[in-house]
Amino acid sequence: MNLLDAAAVFAAGVAAGGINTVVGSGSLITFPTLVALGYPPVVANISNNIGLVPGGVTGAYGYRHELKGQRGRLTRLASGSFIGAVIGGLLLLGLPAEAFDVIVIALIIIALVLVVMQPRLQKWMLRRREGEHRPQHGGPALWVGVLLAGMYGGYFGAAQGIILIALLGIMLDDDLQRLNAGKNVLSAVVNGTAAILFTLMWLFADAEINWWVVLLIAAGSTCGGVIGAKVGRRIPPLALRAVIVVVGVVAIVNLLA
Repeated sequence: MNLLDAAAVFAAGVAAGGINTVVGSGSLITFPTLVALGYPPVVANISNNIGLVPGGVTGAYGYRHELKGQRGRLTRLASGSFIGAVIGGLLLLGLPAEAFDVIVIALIIIALVLVVMQPRLQKWMLRRREGEHRPQHGGPALWVGVLLAGMYGGYFGAAQGIILIALLGIMLDDDLQRLNAGKNVLSAVVNGTAAILFTLMWLFADAEINWWVVLLIAAGSTCGGVIGAKVGRRIPPLALRAVIVVVGVVAIVNLLA
């Protein structure tokens, strides 16, 4: 890795850490960057996942005031995130690399659609919540939904935050900023669980991880998580979504090439 490549990976990590905190689709910045630099897709995905963990932690910490009073609810939902992440991570490690190349293209397309549809999803969530009370913990349906989102996140992860905020907004009666704080915690659980699994597989099996990539993305995402929690809400949503869509399309083109 030369100095220019390292700078690009670090910058992508900063952007991803901030975007994950505010929106939840930062992997659509880092993953395409790594693929464009020549890293194999599975190696890029695993290294990216581990590198984004510190950014998830700093992003969740930045929303600590909005997390007050949510410990019981998030503890219950985090168990679903944990189980889902383990299943998704095992699928990533167990399925052939050729399968990942095909599946990830479909997942990126789904992620891009979710990014574009996010404003409508938020409006729909707000309409659904008007005048309707929901259980404090969301009930079994929310737990199952969080588990499935964890599977998605453990396997690839792009836009898992958007999936989570949609689930939380539909099934919980709470302020959207508090739900976003909860989303950051659950995303961090998924990424952290998958990262531990991948590291164990690297130690005891044959999983490939590029630790220089991990280090650079970790440093960048840590800074990005702090920035996202403080000033990320000032970024024009339309501009942010446009950047994510362009980068996602580039990723699809690179994977198809």
